[in-house]
Amino acid sequence: MLKSLDLCISIAYLLGILVIGLWTGIRHRRKSKTNTAGGYFLAGKTLKWPAIGLALFATNISTVHLVSLAQSGFDSGLLNGNFEWMAGVTLVLLALFFVPFYIKSGVATLPDFLEKRYDRSSRDWLAVISVVSAIIIHIAFSMLAGGIVLKTLFGLNMYLSVIVICIITAIYTIIGGLKAVVVTESIQTVVLLTGAFIISYAAFNKMGGWSHMTDVLKNTGEMNKLSMLRPSGDSSGMPWYTVFLGYPILGIWYWCADQTIVQRVLGAKDENHARVGSLFCGFLKILPVFIFVLPGLLAYTLSKSGHLDISSLGVDDKGHVNSKGIYTLMITQLLPTGLVGVLVAALLSGLMSQVAGALNSISTMVSYDMYQRYRPDASDKQLIWAGKISAGVALVFSLALLPLLGRYESIFSGINDIIAHIAPPITCVFLLGVFWKGASAESAKLTLWIGSALGVIVFAIGKLFPESIIGHIPFMMMAFYLFCICLIVQVSFSRIYPVKHTPESVQLFWKSPLEPLHDAGWKGFGNYKVLSVLLLLVTGVLYYIFR
Repeated sequence: MLKSLDLCISIAYLLGILVIGLWTGIRHRRKSKTNTAGGYFLAGKTLKWPAIGLALFATNISTVHLVSLAQSGFDSGLLNGNFEWMAGVTLVLLALFFVPFYIKSGVATLPDFLEKRYDRSSRDWLAVISVVSAIIIHIAFSMLAGGIVLKTLFGLNMYLSVIVICIITAIYTIIGGLKAVVVTESIQTVVLLTGAFIISYAAFNKMGGWSHMTDVLKNTGEMNKLSMLRPSGDSSGMPWYTVFLGYPILGIWYWCADQTIVQRVLGAKDENHARVGSLFCGFLKILPVFIFVLPGLLAYTLSKSGHLDISSLGVDDKGHVNSKGIYTLMITQLLPTGLVGVLVAALLSGLMSQVAGALNSISTMVSYDMYQRYRPDASDKQLIWAGKISAGVALVFSLALLPLLGRYESIFSGINDIIAHIAPPITCVFLLGVFWKGASAESAKLTLWIGSALGVIVFAIGKLFPESIIGHIPFMMMAFYLFCICLIVQVSFSRIYPVKHTPESVQLFWKSPLEPLHDAGWKGFGNYKVLSVLLLLVTGVLYYIFR
């Protein structure tokens, strides 16, 4: 339970973010002297690279990451850090190959981009899938993680505490639009990183340094917990080849084709700000392994050396430690009064930034891709109101999903398990659409339909019959297999139904892989080509060290 000082810090933070969010959104709309839909949903395309990078990171890093990556560090070591470092590679793809088309086409949503490249059917299908995935993945799972933390620390009812936090978030998100979301996300990123550094330092200091941690791992015969690339047949179900085959399928959907993430890029001032902002986020994604995953591993070695009491966590049916609450346990046992309040503020930052970003993207897609479809003459005021109402409805649906999603042993695994079955057809149509002239509209529509249906069927079989062949396939490899099927489907149907380009679509694919590099970009160290090479080199060196 939190002490009065920690509770006051947490409440003051919540109120401060609410005030800043409302003030920013209202000030932006008054300053621009407009109440347009573009100003509300895309911040009037005024975002610069630091805000884009911080907002991308904040939208991705939620309470789910703080809680579940620490849990994965406790259970399996640094392994799940692959999702963080491989994200940097995917963000290079976003910056080099996808950003130019998104900015050049002037789209407000990614479904809108699919219509320009393919046809209306693809746009409609992606809009529905994107709204559903935002509700489940970005909002409901974040609520679940936040609820677990708040229940542990405050002793409050999980649903009640989450509802209060989400209502506060919804108020400034719905009233202030994307500008309010990005500004508050930038602040929340700083708070979140500060809190993560504090708990990492506390755990590292308690352990007595890196050598003491490795000594404990050697004595327990678990040095493999420091390895990011595991051998074939590893008990984790995620050997090295699944990372390089499966993650790109998940990552390209998440970072390059998911509205909740890419909306920050769509609000960029220009192409260079969008590209450098994406790469800035890629560099930030190096940090989570050390400040989110490593603390969980430190908690494991601290418990083995008797410096952390985990008896209150209990054990599951298999006799394993129920590690879901390991992060909050570290906060209460390793930090003094006052700093606990800062960590709670960091956890709240993760929850609020994720929910705010998802609500804004849902409202944008519903307004532009659904409401405007049936009301093409709708005014900006009507579009904004449709977006606000849809955000409120999405929040209610997300709350209703909490009991169902709570059945996953690991929240992080639950999220990626669902993504693995959603992402393949979307990744396929975006990749082929951008890199292959012959990708036709009819083939994209059929790939989205067939691929999505196949994903649902395979997911259901895996859950209903866990002992079946499908039930034993790791989710990363399942994503790769589903992608290969989607690739065959789209290429085959593109041959059956040849492409018929419009004057618009013929401008939205690369004639060669080197074409996107023709733009000179900014001079000096801030050049997107220099930053891309540097990010890839740093990632390669880190993988070599922790191989």
